[in-house]
Amino acid sequence: MRVGVPKEIKNHEYRVGLTPASVRELTGEGQQVLVQAGAGAEIGFSDDDYRRAGAEIAATAQEVFAAADMIVKVKEPQPDECRMLRQGQVLFTYLHLAPDPEQAKLLQQSGCTAVAYETVTDRNGRLPLLAPMSEIAGRMAIQVGAVALQKSAGGSGVLLGGVPGVLPGKVLVIGGGVVGANAARMAMGLGADVTIADRSVARLAQLDDLFGPQLKTAFASADTLDRLIVDADLVVGAVLVVGAAAPKLVKREQLSRMRRGSVLVDVSIDQGGCFETSHATTHSDPTYVVDGVVHYCVANMPGAVARTSTEALNHATLPFALALANKGWKRALAEDPHLLAGLNVHAGKITHPAVADALGTPYADPQGFVL
Repeated sequence: MRVGVPKEIKNHEYRVGLTPASVRELTGEGQQVLVQAGAGAEIGFSDDDYRRAGAEIAATAQEVFAAADMIVKVKEPQPDECRMLRQGQVLFTYLHLAPDPEQAKLLQQSGCTAVAYETVTDRNGRLPLLAPMSEIAGRMAIQVGAVALQKSAGGSGVLLGGVPGVLPGKVLVIGGGVVGANAARMAMGLGADVTIADRSVARLAQLDDLFGPQLKTAFASADTLDRLIVDADLVVGAVLVVGAAAPKLVKREQLSRMRRGSVLVDVSIDQGGCFETSHATTHSDPTYVVDGVVHYCVANMPGAVARTSTEALNHATLPFALALANKGWKRALAEDPHLLAGLNVHAGKITHPAVADALGTPYADPQGFVL
C-alpha cells in the first residue's frame, strides 16, 4: 500500500500524521510512504528525516492525494482536501462529523473509506486514539484558562493559585473523563480550588480515590451545575458523547450571573461545544466575550503543542495504521471490531450510528461492508 501524509492546512495546525519514526515502521513492513514537502518542518521533522526513514517527498498535497491508497492525517480534511479524495481511498484521521454536515457530505460524495480516530474503541470501551489528545487538551485547558483570567487578556484578574492571605481561584470541570481528570490534575497542581462534576457516581468515586480530599466532586444535576457555574472563575467543558454532538450544559442566561471576566474553556468544541454560547475559534484569535464572560473555544487545542501532540498521537495510531496498510482496510476492520468502530463513512454511506443520528441521515451497518 502507498501511504500518503499531506501537510495540515487548518489554522495554526503544525501536527503531522506520521513521524519519521512511524514512517520507518511502515517502510520496514514493505509499505511505501509519500510525505508532502515540509509536512513536519514546523515541529522539527525535516524532509531529510523522512527520507532517511524511507519516505518519498512530494512537492504538493495534490501529488500526495493522487498517488496514495491511504491518507493519514491529524485534523479533519478541509473542503479542498475532501475534493481530492476518491472512491476506494482510505482516510485515517480525526473527523468529528456530528457537528459538521458539510464535511460529511463531501466525504460521502468522494466515495472514500473514512476511519475516524475518535470512535476507534478498545476492549474496555475506551477511546485509545482520542485519549492522548484528550490528556493534552485537558492539561492545556487550565494553562490557557489561567492566561485568559489575566486582566490584560480580558479576564477578571484572578490568579488560580492565590497567594498567602488571598483565596485561590475556583475551577469547575464539567465531565470526569480523560479531559476532565487531566484538567483537574493541572488545576490542583496550580493550587486552585477545584470541583469536578459528572453524572456517573462510580466515576466520581474513582476520581475521589485517585486525587483524595484536595479534589471536590459533585453529581452534575442541573441545580448543582447552576450553583457551581455562577460561582466559578474558570469553567472547563469536558463532555463527550462518542460520535455525537455535545450536550449544551451551560446556558446563555447563566453567563449574566457569573462574575465579569470569568472564563469558559470549551474542550468539547470539536463536537459542537457544551456551552450554549460556544463557537469554534482558532489559535490566531482564540477568545471572545459574551455577557462579560471570556470564551476560549479553539477547535484544535493540542495543535499549540504540536511536537508533543504528534508524538503522543503516533504512539497510539501506529498499530492501527500498520494493520490498515499491511492487511488492507477490509481485512483489518473485519478482524478488529474496535477498529471497525472507527469506520464513519464508506462508499457514500454513514456507518456510525451516533454520527448518523446527529446528522439526521440514514445509517448503514459497517458489518455489511467487511463480511
